[in-house]
Amino acid sequence: MQTTRTLRHSLLAIALLSSGLAQAAVSPDQAARLNADLTPMGAERAGNADGSIPAWTGGYTQAPAGYKNGDKRADPFAADKPLYTVSASNMTQYADLLAEGTKALLQKYPAYRLDVYPTHRSAAAPQWVYDNTLQNATRATLDVESEKVSGAYGGIPFPLPQNGAEVLWNHRLAWHGADTIYSPFDTWLMTAGGKKLQATRARFWYQRPYYFQDGSLDTFAGKYLVGKLLTEQPSSKAGEGLMTHWDMDPALRGAWQYLVGQRRVRRAPNVAYDTPDFVTSGVGFFDEAFMIFGPTDRHDLKLVGKKELLVPYNNNRAGLASSDELVKPGFLNPDLVRWEKHRVWVVEATLKAGKRHVVPRRTYYVDEDSWQVLLVDGYDAQGKLGRHNYSLTLLAPEMPALTAEMMWGSYNLETGAYFLNSSANDLSVQYQSYPRPPASFFTPDAMASDSVR
Repeated sequence: MQTTRTLRHSLLAIALLSSGLAQAAVSPDQAARLNADLTPMGAERAGNADGSIPAWTGGYTQAPAGYKNGDKRADPFAADKPLYTVSASNMTQYADLLAEGTKALLQKYPAYRLDVYPTHRSAAAPQWVYDNTLQNATRATLDVESEKVSGAYGGIPFPLPQNGAEVLWNHRLAWHGADTIYSPFDTWLMTAGGKKLQATRARFWYQRPYYFQDGSLDTFAGKYLVGKLLTEQPSSKAGEGLMTHWDMDPALRGAWQYLVGQRRVRRAPNVAYDTPDFVTSGVGFFDEAFMIFGPTDRHDLKLVGKKELLVPYNNNRAGLASSDELVKPGFLNPDLVRWEKHRVWVVEATLKAGKRHVVPRRTYYVDEDSWQVLLVDGYDAQGKLGRHNYSLTLLAPEMPALTAEMMWGSYNLETGAYFLNSSANDLSVQYQSYPRPPASFFTPDAMASDSVR
């Protein structure tokens, strides 16, 4: 009887694997670690061996005195002094702590450096997000072939990940502080010749129905993120709009574009993969937006493991600077960029046979505490490192959240050009929660109406 039952279970496992379904849910005993040696989001609760990464004690959850929604956020670590500096002259000493793209920048620019500050494990979320994450651990599943996620709602879907696709879905479904966000922004380009240009100024709203606190897995319809972008500058593009709907089943995604010259909304299926991103004047690719934008199904995703890495983190000071202070020839001003040592998950993405992409290999570095991609190394068809994507991360303790959706961009390591996107440096307001609008707000017709006005 036991042999028959074991064989039946083995055949079921083979059938599930052959259908592409990775049975990702973990056992209740494994999930219980989220209340023990792991944080509620799945990170290691303890610090590292030498104490350079401290234990997680709950993150930062208190709003500064007098803070109002939309204010520029103060730097809670302004009194910190750098522990050490990494430059081209001493980078071999810290090689194991550096992403390949970081090494390339240090080698390319003698004046480039990393000022490394004390590590603050500031990432946090509300208790209800932690509760949902615990439930997701034992119910969420992933179809590896289609990248479809089922059985997850309102928290990290795979807090104990078993493969690279699960880690990247944790990034897509990370907590960013509110179910609806308003985030006006500028996009700044720095040319290889050292000229600073403004590519775009836009208003941006996005909503995560996946994180409706008054919702549930039973009522969730599948769209985890919807967004609306309306361009204000340059004048030649003023009024252009972009609408995106992302679904737990990537096959059901949708994108629409409003072009002022045509005065109509049209579907935009090419808003994905390596299509040049018009927001960055084509310097970046759509799938680099917000570190990952859309599906990654053209690549095989391998979970390499976890390591300690120097990464940009808690960069509220950079968010308070003007764009002229921050965006300098060659690289972002090292005086303003804060680096810390954190543990990250490493995911290798390699182009699948028969697929095409101008960046056939990428390495993603994903923060263990917030599940957000902090750095990405991109390689060309010859295996040469050509792109290095970054997010500075903004700490919003009043939400509470640490978000990688502000101040992100990409360095072109071949040409020397780079860009900074989602910058509020020269704006009067910053990334903020927004009253939940009706679903009609995020429709193509609403985008067309807004653009005409």
